[in-house]
Amino acid sequence: MQKLYDEMKMRIEATTKLDRIPDYIRKQHKGFREWDFVTSKRDHQTILQILIDGRDTNAVDIKGDPLPTLVYLAREKRPQYHHHFKAGAMNALIRVSSRISNGPIILNVDCDMYSNNSKSIKYSLCIFMDEEKGDEIAYIQFPQKFNNLTKNDIYGSSFRVIQQLELAGLDANGGPMYIGTGCFHRREALCGKQYEKNYKVDWKKLKDTKANESASVLEETCKVLASCTFEHNTPWGKEMGLKYGILVEDIITGLSIKCRGWKSMYLNPEREGFLGVAPTTLLQLLVQHTRWAEGHLQIFLSRYCSLVYGYKRIPLKLRLAYCPFNLWAANCLATLYYVVVPCLCLLKGFSLFPKISSPWVVPFVYVAFVHRAYSLGEFLWCGGTLRGWCNDQRVWLFKRTTSYFFAFFQTILKLLGYSQLTFALTAKVSDENVSERYEQELIEFGATSPMFDILATLAMLNLFGSFGAIKKVILDADEDFKVLDQFGLQILLCLVLVTINLPVYQALFFRKDNGKMPSSVTYKSIIFALLACTVAMY
Repeated sequence: MQKLYDEMKMRIEATTKLDRIPDYIRKQHKGFREWDFVTSKRDHQTILQILIDGRDTNAVDIKGDPLPTLVYLAREKRPQYHHHFKAGAMNALIRVSSRISNGPIILNVDCDMYSNNSKSIKYSLCIFMDEEKGDEIAYIQFPQKFNNLTKNDIYGSSFRVIQQLELAGLDANGGPMYIGTGCFHRREALCGKQYEKNYKVDWKKLKDTKANESASVLEETCKVLASCTFEHNTPWGKEMGLKYGILVEDIITGLSIKCRGWKSMYLNPEREGFLGVAPTTLLQLLVQHTRWAEGHLQIFLSRYCSLVYGYKRIPLKLRLAYCPFNLWAANCLATLYYVVVPCLCLLKGFSLFPKISSPWVVPFVYVAFVHRAYSLGEFLWCGGTLRGWCNDQRVWLFKRTTSYFFAFFQTILKLLGYSQLTFALTAKVSDENVSERYEQELIEFGATSPMFDILATLAMLNLFGSFGAIKKVILDADEDFKVLDQFGLQILLCLVLVTINLPVYQALFFRKDNGKMPSSVTYKSIIFALLACTVAMY
């Protein structure tokens, strides 16, 4: 088994290095050879080949055990037809698989994920085949976990609390949302079937679902199912398969399945079911979350808003559970207010919070400290570290002031007709130096981006605000610290933000590696911050 694994690893690494499939492998499979006659990846015919026919008695592994059917598929793409990104690819796969194997259960994983627990299928089938509740389950969702997280999760990619507590808690209200990967689907539910109260599956009748045609005949007949025109005037993308028109197609697909009467289940075994690759640079993370936040806000502002679409279809608790995720992007407004306004008002001498000596300060202090203490306790209870929690809070701030900000305004522009739907693919491949800095838990800033302009400007703004506040406190030392009494909470907020942004200052002024902040970003942030401070003071 180890020899087989090493050989597969060597093939993958060779293919990645060449940026194409090696010639000796291309010659072995006609599906790969067809790419020699393709001029563009966005303009080609359907390419389909059954690499392993599970019905063939000679299709066995090195131990003599039968191998499952393996099919290579590249659906047809033409410039004049919208291919609907991942949702379109999934729907093509669903149709082709229904013709070749028609298995009642479908496993969906992203291309950068792999199975880490051979028993995950067994666990899922036990739920689907449960005599009391199994027939009402449409899909079983595993948490999205990663194999390359650092000890303290420098980019907060694990969603530790969400995946261990929040999604698991939804089981009592109809089940978790479908998150696009690590999910076992009931084919009938995914293809639009309405759940009926007395619905029962006869698993014995589902044993023989394989096609009778030869592999060559199946290859030709299945190509039309993956063509650009097949879905025209059909329910695919609307009532069948994954839904189109929203960036996070998985969320509305799961919601629509539940609105047809089905339930879902969250399964989080001790050994992770599936593992993937988390972003290794800050920009990768921010771009990924921009797409997610934009898609969620699109849902909230569309007819698929859970509060409206799920009315009288799913429980109120479940409808409300979708809202915090759908409103990720809108949270940028409140966060930007607390990052920008208190600092500028402090420089102007305008107080926003009660005096330290006033009893009205108690609610503010209580909410601030108790909420953070609860958050820390929750994070540690879920297996995190103190430093990991600090990283999580930092990334939370970065996402809200950049990713969610861009997502919010991109969504508004699209609603006004100024922008078209796009799909940003998150690159997960990084060079050796980036990987080394990632392992050392150094945040990667080594690129120019409007997001970094915002991060650096906000960091410098609070730094200047803190300097101004400290100056006021020192000059006021002879007057019983009236400034500290009046502006204590604002000063504390600025100092907290400065502490959170310490890696940004390090990247702006002290780091010498390629992961430092570009000089252009440094100059722009200082100029913008000084300009904002000048306007606020005068």
